[in-house]
Amino acid sequence: MHIIRLATVDSTNLEARRLVEVGEPGPLWIVSAEQTSGKGRLGRHWISKPGNFYGTLMWPTTAEPSALSQLSFVAAIAVHATASAFVDSSTISLKWPNDCLIDGAKFCGILCEVLSPELVAMGIGINIAHVPDDLPYQATKLAKADVESVFEKLQLNLSNYLAIWNSGKGFDAIRRLWLARCPHLGKDISVDGIRGIFEGLGPDGALLLGLTDGTQKAVYAGDMRLEYATKL
Repeated sequence: MHIIRLATVDSTNLEARRLVEVGEPGPLWIVSAEQTSGKGRLGRHWISKPGNFYGTLMWPTTAEPSALSQLSFVAAIAVHATASAFVDSSTISLKWPNDCLIDGAKFCGILCEVLSPELVAMGIGINIAHVPDDLPYQATKLAKADVESVFEKLQLNLSNYLAIWNSGKGFDAIRRLWLARCPHLGKDISVDGIRGIFEGLGPDGALLLGLTDGTQKAVYAGDMRLEYATKL
């Protein structure tokens, strides 16, 4: 697969958008040593100093538009597999919607965006040398890794899981693989202040939240938090 390597860029996802405008069809990796205006989910700024991995895969797909949000789960599983080459896999977990954690601390950012009806950008940032400061959550890094080794394994893992996903036809397998790596099933959680039980993922990737009145709510976006209320 073709790879574009940059010393610096505002954002690898933004570079992907610019390449689409000049006719780039993908597949293509864009990798940069640093980003000056990296961004995360919900428009959050992502600090991107040299020494970490920053890359975007431009991926052609025939998936239905409603299936494209599933790519965050594909990317998360690929990152889990990649990190398992450098740390004990039992310490790695996934948290809805696209968080990758080591011992409960986030080490990766994932941002999947639609570039055109047939092309998506899968942006992935992995902490290797640095952990961003002043975050509202715990963060860590793959301290024993290096950028090139991480990228080599990520390329292979992401290609493998994209083949399983198969433009949405294989999402049930992806959903099962993701759930097997998530320790929060059956736990008390809240999503944007709405409390309930995490009952799994729907066939479209929605979080299934069991509410106190016995009903179930499908949640498609939001911040999930674990609840530690004492039960008497």
